[in-house]
Amino acid sequence: MRRLFFIFVTVIGVLQILMQSINAQNMKKEEVPQNLSAFPVGKENAGFEQYFTGKSWLAPLTGNKDLNVPMFNVTFEPGCRNNWHSHTGGQILIAVGGVGYYQERGKAARRLLSGDVVEIAPDVEHWHGAAPDSWFSHLAIECNPQTNKNTWLERVDDEQYAEATKDNRGGGLSDTDPELDAIWGHFAKEVQEYGDLNTKTRLMVTLASNIASQARTEYRMMLESALNAGITPIEIKEILYQAVAYVGMAKVMDFIGITNEVLLARGVRLPLEGQSVVSSETRFDKGLGLQKSIFGERIDQMHKSAPENQKHIQRYLSANCFGDYQTRNGLDVKMRELLTFSILVSLGGCESQVKGHIQGNVNAGNDKDTLLAVVTHLLPYIGYPRTLNAIACLNEVIPEK
Repeated sequence: MRRLFFIFVTVIGVLQILMQSINAQNMKKEEVPQNLSAFPVGKENAGFEQYFTGKSWLAPLTGNKDLNVPMFNVTFEPGCRNNWHSHTGGQILIAVGGVGYYQERGKAARRLLSGDVVEIAPDVEHWHGAAPDSWFSHLAIECNPQTNKNTWLERVDDEQYAEATKDNRGGGLSDTDPELDAIWGHFAKEVQEYGDLNTKTRLMVTLASNIASQARTEYRMMLESALNAGITPIEIKEILYQAVAYVGMAKVMDFIGITNEVLLARGVRLPLEGQSVVSSETRFDKGLGLQKSIFGERIDQMHKSAPENQKHIQRYLSANCFGDYQTRNGLDVKMRELLTFSILVSLGGCESQVKGHIQGNVNAGNDKDTLLAVVTHLLPYIGYPRTLNAIACLNEVIPEK
């Protein structure tokens, strides 16, 4: 106990010194949030990167060997965590920025916020790292340094990490609002029992809906599940590209960033192979041809009947919305129409476009049962008003027999 007390007194002293000199600290990594904590980020953790999934940075905070209390600031990018490991002399962690997790072998993970302290007993196997959607920084204090040795073990795989951090939705619902977490989780599983959607389709339409709803936390968790289920990086990217035409780049950009972080952490090289099949000379004709193959000759009539000061919008629809985006490889027309339908019903207020793409889905091979199953699956994510509006559109375009 006396030794532990000495360690904490030393920590407090170092904290005071660092706070006084914060203006002199240089956070060199522009990608690390400047307000994550009051401590320096240090250098990229190259010496230990084989023991981390994702990128981390290491900054030594103490140098006086007479004190015999080695202390470091460790910074994790979103989704980064270290391997399972243990310390023969134990360790103390103090969370100082962002949201993180700590887990001991065989126990539930613990969510960490700034100010939380973790006391790790000697030889206890554990891991720690950032939440899926948050940077994280903690102080790591080595106990009994004269005899303390690390034993690095296997990686924390994606399934283990997803299970450990599943309470990250809504700021840790299982801890703060367990009843809501139970209700939502049960209903999200209940709607999956309706219809005949396969796992791949369910995950893809949910990703598209999350983008439209700006649901970043849910998207990151669903993205991990999608990749684990075999959905390819190219298919994921094409969902994002498809969404740009319907929700705008401003709403898609953050999701591209989330996706890139997850892919890079999994060792995927970026950029991916290009999927465009048009040029500046052919984009209009190919886009118009695709439009007409889905919606018929009425597309020609839309171009002809548009007022002169609005014909440019019809040209944009053909050349950009369909030519630049929908003609791309990576997803077939049937799936692209299903994704478009999912985006539009999730946006709300797009009933006219929803009706048009219901007919487009039918023409592409998606029947009413499939569209109703998609809407039902999305209900927990988008709520009842948008779901009922979508079903009303569905019944208007494809009346019940």
